[in-house]
Amino acid sequence: MLRSNIIDRKVISLNETQSKMIASGWGEEALNNSVVEKITYLSDGLKVKGFIAYPKNQTKKYPCVIWNRGGAGNRGAIDAFTARGIYGQLASWGYVVFASQYRGNAGGEGKEEFGGKDVNDILNLIPLAEEIPNADKNKWGIEGWSRGGMMAYIALTKTKIFRCAILVGAISNLEQNPVITPDMRKFYVDQIGEDNFETELKNRSAINFADQLPNIPYLLLHGGNDEIISPDQSVEMSNKLTELKIYHKLTILENGDHYLKKQKKEVDSLRKMWFDKYLV
Repeated sequence: MLRSNIIDRKVISLNETQSKMIASGWGEEALNNSVVEKITYLSDGLKVKGFIAYPKNQTKKYPCVIWNRGGAGNRGAIDAFTARGIYGQLASWGYVVFASQYRGNAGGEGKEEFGGKDVNDILNLIPLAEEIPNADKNKWGIEGWSRGGMMAYIALTKTKIFRCAILVGAISNLEQNPVITPDMRKFYVDQIGEDNFETELKNRSAINFADQLPNIPYLLLHGGNDEIISPDQSVEMSNKLTELKIYHKLTILENGDHYLKKQKKEVDSLRKMWFDKYLV
């Protein structure tokens, strides 16, 4: 018998007030038509925390999506309530969702490396589909927000399993931010370490390895007023993809900040359209 890579899983349950908030923020379908679970899974022998979500209707198979969070450490970690909304909504669209908190976070083992070995925590979600009966293991998409966009770009160079990708407010040039924001440089040093720091910034910047990305459809979304990750990063990435003749769509959302909360409906519509078009 194969050893399970999911070593613990528990359905997220909410109280009445929380349920109303989910329905208000992400829609009735997200609340009523999906199941979201907190999981602990094995990644490189480490017990890592994450989530899975899937439609309540178990009568057919659904494409799989890996969703990558932003932030670092517990800043940006996804709590159970937020997971119920984000992943529940995506599952209600007809997808099986897999997400990692990355090693060392939310009670998981190990130490995250901001685009180092923690990228394996994304890739090690893929085998978990074997344990989800309604997961269509032949159809995979990937989505990343902010730092999660950087993680997604790197993961895309290591497997050919993904059919499409969505990058939202994504970091594609780590070298740019330390120049613009000195505090960010210290943050990156804390995460990556001093050894070969400049080289590592280059190696983790998709703008430098775009030619290694698979030729699949990419949706790039970015807030025009993003003060955390400059929208120039997505513009430059779009230019690079154009140069490489890789199909993509870039949308800069006017007045949108890093989190795009005021543009949520438009962003959700664009995301759903992309996955429905290229994954179903």
